Amino acid sequence: MNQPPEDAAAHPATDAATPADRRRWPRAKADWPVQLSLPDGRFEARVRDISRAGVSFFLDRPVNLMTVLSVELDLPVEGGVRHVRGQGAVVRCEKISDRLDHYEIALFMSDLAEPDRDAVDGFVAAAAAG
Repeated sequence: MNQPPEDAAAHPATDAATPADRRRWPRAKADWPVQLSLPDGRFEARVRDISRAGVSFFLDRPVNLMTVLSVELDLPVEGGVRHVRGQGAVVRCEKISDRLDHYEIALFMSDLAEPDRDAVDGFVAAAAAG
């Protein structure tokens, strides 16, 4: 969990920006299944949001930071769906609540074909135009 700097005046730029303001790529909310290949097997999770650089999803187990995993999902595109496959590293894993044994996990997509990144951009743009 991020803690504010002890001396807020010493870090004015980081205090003023929200996490969304610091993101390089726009994101779109999503809600569809994603297949994950983890070191201990294959699992299905639920996408929370997506950008050309990564995907955030909900899973019923924690995953260690920097774990490399593969993902497969069907991205809605104009005229149907596009099957997207990629690989990335877990950059965030947070328990949703004390009462649920589910986690929100953020994956930085280090290996995703450029045409798939472009398709994700199209999905994000369409969601923003919405």
